[in-house]
Amino acid sequence: MADLAIETHGLVKTYGDTRAVDGVDLAITRGGVHGFLGPNGAGKTTTIRMLATLIRADAGTGTVLGYDISSQADEVRSRVSLTGQFASVDEDLTGSENLRLIAKLYGHSGKAAVRRANELLDAFGLSDAADRQVKKYSGGMRRRIDIAASIVVTPELLFLDEPTTGLDPRSRNEVWDIIRAMVDFGTTVMLTTQYLDEADQLADRISVIDSGKVIAEGSATELKASVGAGALHVRVMHRDERENARDILVRELGVDVERSADPQGLTAAIDDRGRVTRALSALDSEGVGLAQFSLGQPTLDEVFLALTGKPVAEAAVNEEEAA
Repeated sequence: MADLAIETHGLVKTYGDTRAVDGVDLAITRGGVHGFLGPNGAGKTTTIRMLATLIRADAGTGTVLGYDISSQADEVRSRVSLTGQFASVDEDLTGSENLRLIAKLYGHSGKAAVRRANELLDAFGLSDAADRQVKKYSGGMRRRIDIAASIVVTPELLFLDEPTTGLDPRSRNEVWDIIRAMVDFGTTVMLTTQYLDEADQLADRISVIDSGKVIAEGSATELKASVGAGALHVRVMHRDERENARDILVRELGVDVERSADPQGLTAAIDDRGRVTRALSALDSEGVGLAQFSLGQPTLDEVFLALTGKPVAEAAVNEEEAA
């Protein structure tokens, strides 16, 4: 379809006995940010590399901006850009030298290359560091120069593969602002991430991938709604009261109650909010003290837990151990 930036059917990639990508189907519209959410080892990067024509699929089909990723790879490459998890610029060159070099490789004349480099350095807040070697940049500055390098020629589609991994909160927010600005300019972004808040903040739609398969897709609101109308979070005053509190909540709410990583915390996905008041009253009447409680929409972490049976952090550890 003409309005699809990416379309795949049964995309597969294997490495030996491991199916890194196991039949991925995607239909991503042009414009905005599409999040590709999953733990380490879930198949996110492998999928991106196939779509960017860096590796060939073993089975299935895919088109990017209407071009076949197998038979029309050159057309795809001329219209997309990829920023991976690690800086791809030359760290021994300055920020300005990197951008001028890339601009010249794209066919800009000397003056045009300087002009484009200066435009990007200014837009990304790197003008003061233009003549400093990239190896002397901070983590956030490196990510910014890397993204700047990937849009010397503004792509129709930008693949961002975990662009904020390892960054501090301030640097992450800076990268988020850059992504939003690029979308406003008309670029479609496919963002892979294992950070739930990142997908929640940026993505118009999200595909959740686990063990090489897309297991859910929708907007953040739709995904949250799929696991219940709301979520009750309770923190008992004393950790030795948690099991008693859990038994009471299970009885009163009529749903499963999960133990959170906090040794005093409990969480339940609920459809009937009317039961919450009765459940809290039951805790009080049976002498279980609460440090705090809240009722709200489920988080993406709870969505992932409901879909996979494990939170993202635990899933990431398990995938790394299995690799």
